[in-house]
Amino acid sequence: MARSTTPRGEAAKLSRGFSWLAVLGVILVVAGLVGLIYTGLATLTSMVLFGWLLLIGGLVGLLHAVQARHTNFFWLGVVVAALNIAAGVVVLKTPEASAEALAMFAALLFLTGGLFRLVGSLVVRGPQFGWTLVQGAFGLLLGVLVLGNWPSTSQYVIGTFLSLSLLFDGLGLIATGYGGRRIVGMVSDRLAGEETARAPGEGPRGGHRAAKPVQPE
Repeated sequence: MARSTTPRGEAAKLSRGFSWLAVLGVILVVAGLVGLIYTGLATLTSMVLFGWLLLIGGLVGLLHAVQARHTNFFWLGVVVAALNIAAGVVVLKTPEASAEALAMFAALLFLTGGLFRLVGSLVVRGPQFGWTLVQGAFGLLLGVLVLGNWPSTSQYVIGTFLSLSLLFDGLGLIATGYGGRRIVGMVSDRLAGEETARAPGEGPRGGHRAAKPVQPE
């Protein structure tokens, strides 16, 4: 009996896990949509979260460096932790200026990345020539648009990127949860069918064998 109930129990646990994964995906999708509507608030929220991550990461790194003070990497760990703590404090104190600097950095990344892809696609002309050319042109155009209207673009660039990331991550989690539940349901139905076929009294696979006649002595 334990063998027949264990697969069903595991299937139920997997199904619940995939359900919670889909619920998390729905929450991320809602957060992404709200962020796309209120991009300014999403930008400030992302910068505050980024500052706290830097600050907490710096404190944890400093603690690890103190614990490893007898090693050769002590001072390197202290310097990196101090830089993270200082950057976190600066971001938390001036989130708007930090968003402007981060938007400038993102625009320069788009410009350089788009330019390299554009030139590389024209020089190499590989099998993905068209797709690489489109990616390079899009990155270059996006960098020009962000940099051309800077610093006013910093109010919504970071928030838009964060909201789009949450939206697509949430859609991926919803698809994974829904697909996982379907697969678990199919496997559970198949196991139930096999258990029904192996029920007692259904033949040689049922576990009951015909009794042999007793020979008289």
